[in-house]
Amino acid sequence: MANCKSCSAPLEPDTNRCRYCGVRNDVDLQAKHDFSIENLRSERICPQCNIPLQTIGLKINGHLYIERCSECFGLFFDPGEIEILLDNAVSGEETVNLKHIQNINDDRYQAKKVKYIKCPVCRILMNRVNFGYRSGVVIDQCKKHGIWLNNGEITHLMEWKKAGGQLLAQQQQQEQPKITNVNHDLSRNQSHYSIENYADPYLLEAVSSLVWKLFD
Repeated sequence: MANCKSCSAPLEPDTNRCRYCGVRNDVDLQAKHDFSIENLRSERICPQCNIPLQTIGLKINGHLYIERCSECFGLFFDPGEIEILLDNAVSGEETVNLKHIQNINDDRYQAKKVKYIKCPVCRILMNRVNFGYRSGVVIDQCKKHGIWLNNGEITHLMEWKKAGGQLLAQQQQQEQPKITNVNHDLSRNQSHYSIENYADPYLLEAVSSLVWKLFD
């Protein structure tokens, strides 16, 4: 758990505001990646604070440019950028530790009032989507422009990935087509069973005979 940079009190999970002194802490990127501020005022607007976002450059694959709010320290990623950051921040995980993933989610997840926020680019309300599989992080997503994370959530995702969460999500994606095919086969078998068991040939013959007599 991170500590407040001002008073050293422990910060609550997935938040950057100290409940003791009220100071906001930039805990997401400090000590994780070298970065520089490339643009103090971008054209993109923070969905929480309604002020222009900063553009920062992270030294990943040359430079990775993302947007960050100077007030709430939320982060905005263009499509595909969050995967690049996670892959470079956490690597080498080979096994899935379900117990560790659950412990991370229990420790970090806090139920919050559902609030739909606007995309920093198009200003249309974004969708709320569970990131990955069992990550415990509900992201705000604009399918066209990208993903918004509140401060603290990227740290949550890094811990989830380190515990094998991304491997678990990939396994789930691979299993999904198999489950779909099995359900499809079951549906076909049930239809076949219904026809063969309820379309009794003697009953059909009797019905045909009755119809013939009615219209004879």
